[in-house]
Order: sequence, then C-alpha cells, then structure tokens
Amino acid sequence: MPVVLTETRGRVAVITLNRPEALNALNDELMDALGEALLRFDADDRVGAIVLMGGPKAFAAGADIAVMADWGYMDVYQGQFITRNWETIRSVRKPVLAAVAGFAFGGGCELALACDVIVAAHSARFALPEIKLAMLPGAGGTQRLPRAIGKAKAMDLCLSARVLDADEADLYGLVSRVVPDDELHGATLALAERIAGYSLPALMAIKEAVNRSYESTLAEGVLFERRQLYTRFASEDAHEGMQAFLAKRPPEFKHR
Repeated sequence: MPVVLTETRGRVAVITLNRPEALNALNDELMDALGEALLRFDADDRVGAIVLMGGPKAFAAGADIAVMADWGYMDVYQGQFITRNWETIRSVRKPVLAAVAGFAFGGGCELALACDVIVAAHSARFALPEIKLAMLPGAGGTQRLPRAIGKAKAMDLCLSARVLDADEADLYGLVSRVVPDDELHGATLALAERIAGYSLPALMAIKEAVNRSYESTLAEGVLFERRQLYTRFASEDAHEGMQAFLAKRPPEFKHR
C-alpha cells in the first residue's frame, strides 16, 4: 500500500498521508514519498497549489518512535536525519495548504507549520510533546512555532507538552482558519482552488516575500518586497490583471 496518495483536481494537487494503522507516523519511507510528490507537483506547470492531508483521526501523530528508538548519534548525523528528506517542503515554491484533523503531534505539528496555510478541523489537536521522551522538536518546531505564536506560548508548548485544541490554535495564530470536520476537505480544496486561480508567478513571489519576513530585518524585508513588486511589472499576468480590472472583466491569467 502506498504511504502517500496523490491526485489532481484542476489546478490543485492533493497529497494524502496514508499510514492510517500508525496514525500517519512519519518515517523515512513516508517522508521520501512526500518529498518526491511535492517536488513533482512543484515542477508541474498545470498545478497552482498543493493540498497536504492526513486522515480523520490524525494528520500525523509524529515521528515513528519505533524506528528511532535504537539510533545513535552517528546514525542520525551520517544519515542526515530530518535534513535529508523532511526539509524538502522548504524548497517548494508553490503555495502548500495543510488540512488538519485529529492529531498533529511532534513531527506532524512541525510538518503543518512548514506549510503556508493551515486549515484545521474542530477535532484538530496540536502539540510538541518531545520533552516527554527527553528529546526536543527537531524539524523546525522550536524555530517556526515562536514565529507563529510568540515566545511565551511556544515555550509553554515545548516545555510542558501542552496540547492545543483547534480554537486555541486559531486564537494564538497557529492556524489560518477552523472549520467543522465534515467540511475540512471541501473547505481546504475550495481555498486551494481559489488560490490556484490566481497568477502563479505572483503567488510564488508573495510566498517568497512573506517567508523572507521571518529571516531578515524589516528594512531588508521591505527592500525584498519592493524588488518583487517591481518585477511584477515585467509580468504578462500583472498587465492582464490591471487591464481586466479597468475593463471590468475577469482576468485570463497565463501564469507568465
């Protein structure tokens, strides 16, 4: 049985984590397959946005502890644990939306944090419980979580293994929006379809500019944003968008 399932719906690609017997615990096989699917859709001109889904009980319950339990330092160092395949998502230029129901614990929470938009079902639960194993979040959790919800809340979650429900996650800014469980897939796909209908180069420019805000000073970030804005004036789609607005008609983007 494949550990990830893929399909396309118009300009939206859907990737579903498929280890339900293990609550989608993230092992190398799954992360390799996920990375391959992400890169394939990122390179596909017919795709404008990517949706990443789990199952109704778990988006992903964390890393596969059974596999990790006997590893030593040289195993993870020489094997480039996490670096080799978990971080593939960082190189994806198109918008990636996470549809989260059930558990998003440990690595599952970190995987969701690496996405651009998180749509959470009411059943979603977020936690970084690595401290219970005398470990720490190692797939970006200690870095992305403070940027998402602030240092105080992030410290609380990381040090106490506190579990956030969907409403708390929404209140703290961890997720983009919360929907009923039975609307999760439809709402996420509808949002992805709306995003994918816009000019792809503009979407990629916005994603790059927003991500830059986390990695630079305000002055450098604003300069980067300004350069991205100027570049839009070399885009066919930008001129089409402005002309369509003036003509009061829908734009016909060519993603150029």
